[in-house]
Amino acid sequence: MKKRIGTMVVLGLAAMSLAACGSSAEETTAAATTAAETKAETEAEAEDTTAAETETEAAAEELSGAVSTDGSTSMESVIGILGESFMQLHPDVSFTYNPTGSGSGITAVQEGRCDIGLSSRALKDEETASGLKGETVALDGIAMIVNNENPIADLSLDQIAKIYTGEITNWSEVGGNDAEIVLIGREAGSGTRDGFESITGTEDACQYRQELTSTGDVITTVSQNPAAIGYASLSSVSDKVKAITVEGVEATEDTVRDGSYKIQRPFVLVTKDGEALSTQAQAFYDYAMSSEVADLIAQAGAVAIH
Repeated sequence: MKKRIGTMVVLGLAAMSLAACGSSAEETTAAATTAAETKAETEAEAEDTTAAETETEAAAEELSGAVSTDGSTSMESVIGILGESFMQLHPDVSFTYNPTGSGSGITAVQEGRCDIGLSSRALKDEETASGLKGETVALDGIAMIVNNENPIADLSLDQIAKIYTGEITNWSEVGGNDAEIVLIGREAGSGTRDGFESITGTEDACQYRQELTSTGDVITTVSQNPAAIGYASLSSVSDKVKAITVEGVEATEDTVRDGSYKIQRPFVLVTKDGEALSTQAQAFYDYAMSSEVADLIAQAGAVAIH
């Protein structure tokens, strides 16, 4: 009797051992299957990522050729940073910028001498009627600048207009030193001049002492003459001169965006309406108008539209 019971116990233990082994084998197989599936999914995802990166790199490598821009000197900082960034994305593309002034840039587009014109003013009716179109890429404040030695800190829009039309001729009339005001401005056709004169209502009435061909020249000239006043793109103003407030509002990115700073104008990309750009020029145009470059435009001192 004892022998039989012992045998049954042994048989029971053996059965339990076999069951345990079977369960362990199943679990091992399931774990191996899961690991294999996970590995396969990971490899597939890696392949997809690699394929996407390869496709992006291939697209960048495929884009080649030249993109030429011409026009506004006030847009130098903005167009420079956008062009440099674009070439980093597309190493086989060369980007050029010819700082000739807004009027010259618009003419260059009309005559087919550049891909994209740059204007720091909106296109006139006759320019759009001639087959051109313009799209605003950013906004820019036109800062009123005086010499660092000038005690004047603020002027009203009306005072600025009277100064530039010759109704106010001495700084003492607006609380400054007893000195004749020297009026510095831009040349005819300049987008900065057009913007300034249209906003202040002084078209064809300004009594300039000097009409200069670039924003940099205006800043340099004002910096060298204690009695001078001028206007320049906000993005170009340096500590060489003092930017005064207009009706108590400082020219900044925020005040330009919200419209509280009154002397501001658009930065415009100009092309021929209905005429396709080259592949690389269109790619740059789309890049410049995208929201992804807003930070770059801000770094250049302007306010992005998108």
